[in-house]
Amino acid sequence: MAEQLERNGSEFYRSAAAAAARPEENDLLLRLAAMEDAHQKTFQTMRSELGDLERSATAFDPDGEAIQYLRALADTRVFFEKKIDTSSMKEILKAAIEAEKESILFYLGMRATLPTRLGQSRLDEIIQEEMGHIRMLSRELVRLKE
Repeated sequence: MAEQLERNGSEFYRSAAAAAARPEENDLLLRLAAMEDAHQKTFQTMRSELGDLERSATAFDPDGEAIQYLRALADTRVFFEKKIDTSSMKEILKAAIEAEKESILFYLGMRATLPTRLGQSRLDEIIQEEMGHIRMLSRELVRLKE
């Protein structure tokens, strides 16, 4: 699910970059797409490093509530199926900020189900990077309002 979220984010940023009116807006959005690509690769690597036992549930959750929670978050994430207005940089930035926030919520939920030995520190790094994306996008949004 995390890989798909990052793939969707990358596609959104590339699509928005194509619609950007100014070269610096295009550059910002393409940098964000590249960051999402890197996150996707991190999750691919994490998944490939799991053994058969680790691929099974790692926490006691007989009703599968943790997976249901993560799926619900993934299904409602802005990058998934919602239409985003890419005709305005302001709207692109607002949608991207919301999507990054939802990513953080998803990864915090994922983190709660992930044992330390299976990559919590790498997930923490991605969460910090997503927070950095929000700061970057927010600065650009404020700049547009000036």
